[in-house]
Amino acid sequence: MKRILIIQTAFIGDVILITPLIRSTKELYPQAEIDVLTLPSTASLLQNNPHVNRVYCYNKRQKGSFFKILRTLRERRYDMAISPHSSTRSHLLMYLAGVPHRLGFDRGAARILLTAKIKHPRGIHKSQKNLALLSLISKREFSHQTELFPSSRDIEAVRNMLVPLRGKRLIVLAPGSVWGTKCWPIEYYSQICVMLDELGFGLILSGSPAEKDKCDQILEACPNALSLCGKTDLLESAAAIAEAELIICNDSGALHIANAMKTPVVAFFGPTVLSIGYYPFREGDYVFETQLECRPCGSHGPQVCPKKHHDCMRMIKPETVIEYLKKRIL
Repeated sequence: MKRILIIQTAFIGDVILITPLIRSTKELYPQAEIDVLTLPSTASLLQNNPHVNRVYCYNKRQKGSFFKILRTLRERRYDMAISPHSSTRSHLLMYLAGVPHRLGFDRGAARILLTAKIKHPRGIHKSQKNLALLSLISKREFSHQTELFPSSRDIEAVRNMLVPLRGKRLIVLAPGSVWGTKCWPIEYYSQICVMLDELGFGLILSGSPAEKDKCDQILEACPNALSLCGKTDLLESAAAIAEAELIICNDSGALHIANAMKTPVVAFFGPTVLSIGYYPFREGDYVFETQLECRPCGSHGPQVCPKKHHDCMRMIKPETVIEYLKKRIL
């Protein structure tokens, strides 16, 4: 195996969760070049990764992009391709690119295009599910610890941003998510932020530009917090989270960034449940959730609560969270 392609064209968390697969594939084939195909919005997550030779960006929404990336993959003449993402387009790309060994899960409409496949595992973390694909070629066991590699420039830039909080114990709050129902109410986040500020903690608000309104609402309640929302790229966000002793967040990309940087996680799970496999997995991580018959309401969670009450999140009261945090951090 001289050239191997790994495909993951889903969300931030999904790309972070293939980093153990990338590392382990390199361990199996140390002389091989490992290339990864991602979306333009997530490609930067793999910058500085020592196990990755090249990252290709595939803009699925751009007209003609499929055939453009297909030509590139054909020219690379891959010996093997692995697709943890069970999408028809991903399987088609591997097949039409002429890759002789095509590994994936035995699900989806295009699974017939795979040359080797396994049943999609249940009851384990998603990063472990991804690693299970390697059981098709090896009996070895691998670590499922995720990883990101902010550069020294990323770290320096973030530390300069954090100068106003120098000397304080740092906690990150990441109130956003791509999915509306995954978000714990912003007024609850504000209450937590005020409490932590009163206890003397340095508070960092983290999020994408699309989540700036949420962070601004928290800032109104807690002006002493420092918002990096929309001011950092993905690896700078990772560097900022690494500086903190804790992150408080939803079931979102921030959770997976924190796990990769080995920062303890306190997370809120509402429309999704742990058994889907995207939970924080490190020792000391903690998940707040409420047991309701309507959970889960999807693998991601819709933008609006189907029951119109959003009780899965609203019933996780800030008072309960504050009580837990005081026991943990004081």
